[in-house]
Amino acid sequence: MDLRNVVHDDNDLDEINLIIYGIPRRIYERTEYFHSFDNLTFYQRFRITKATALVMLDITEAQIEHPYDLNHSVAPINQLSIFLRFCATGTHLSCIGDFGGVHFSTVSRIIVRVGRVLATLYNRYIKMPRTQDEINNNHFAFYEKARFPRVIGSIDCTHIKIQSPGGEDAEIFRNRKGYFSINVQAVGNTSLKLMNVVARWPGSTHDATIFNNSRVKQEFENNNFPNSLLLGDSGYFQRPYILTPLLNPTTRAQQLYNESHIRTRNTIERLFGVWKRRFRCWPTAVVYNICNETNEGEPPDPEDMERFLNALQDNEVPHVPHNPPRNNQGAALGNQMRMNLIENYFGNLE
Repeated sequence: MDLRNVVHDDNDLDEINLIIYGIPRRIYERTEYFHSFDNLTFYQRFRITKATALVMLDITEAQIEHPYDLNHSVAPINQLSIFLRFCATGTHLSCIGDFGGVHFSTVSRIIVRVGRVLATLYNRYIKMPRTQDEINNNHFAFYEKARFPRVIGSIDCTHIKIQSPGGEDAEIFRNRKGYFSINVQAVGNTSLKLMNVVARWPGSTHDATIFNNSRVKQEFENNNFPNSLLLGDSGYFQRPYILTPLLNPTTRAQQLYNESHIRTRNTIERLFGVWKRRFRCWPTAVVYNICNETNEGEPPDPEDMERFLNALQDNEVPHVPHNPPRNNQGAALGNQMRMNLIENYFGNLE
């Protein structure tokens, strides 16, 4: 039997290394950073506050805690710290292992374990509005941005850089900018909260292809969000439920439509900016939405970091390219919807 297949923790690994390779056991020193760090230092290392870390611990502890305390098993709070450190830095596992006082192989298992538990909470933390009251609240919140009616969410895609996966299909992950990526589609609201995420398409995939094969499109086709609209950029095709900006506005009404569209859809661009500033690595969107629900606030820009950290120190909690086929009938209905909105609504705005 290959002893390397029965590794459960660092002590098991050290014993096997001693038997197979004659490598002596290494004693790791672990620090419980939640209590040893003050608020400022904790935020600098993990990119979230202690209050949010406690919320995450509460919802994951039962699933990640080991059923026994043999061989100096890693406590849930330390597992969570290792996972958050990976999210915050995206650095090598050996560096995170040195930081957490565990072997890098243990870091790998912890990241998978904690990430998997958080991923199971997707439907709890990432969801589209369901009730009519929730839909109406979204309409009102978006209307307040720039007087664009009936908007339930803004949609866009962003590229998450990855290493080349290798193999015969590696090039389909190379995007138009020349690097390997996953093309991630997201729908967000005015609170910069994720309502839907699709993260399974290679970087060369067109944005419209991702939408056309997504569940959220089918929900709109089934009229699950009555009298509601998504706002997207020109990477999407016109539909009765998804509106894009005009390429060459000429009339005053068309200009008002474009201005309102851009200002309203800007929420998804801000959402991506906040997400990327908070974490260098994107293992799960659930972590981002937990931060949103606990009022973490937007991570500061580099020029505002000193003021932000000073406030935190004073114990303040700051808040192969593929072009999809066009559906001509759907595009025609979408164009008609857009022109009706421009003529009958934006044409009457002062």
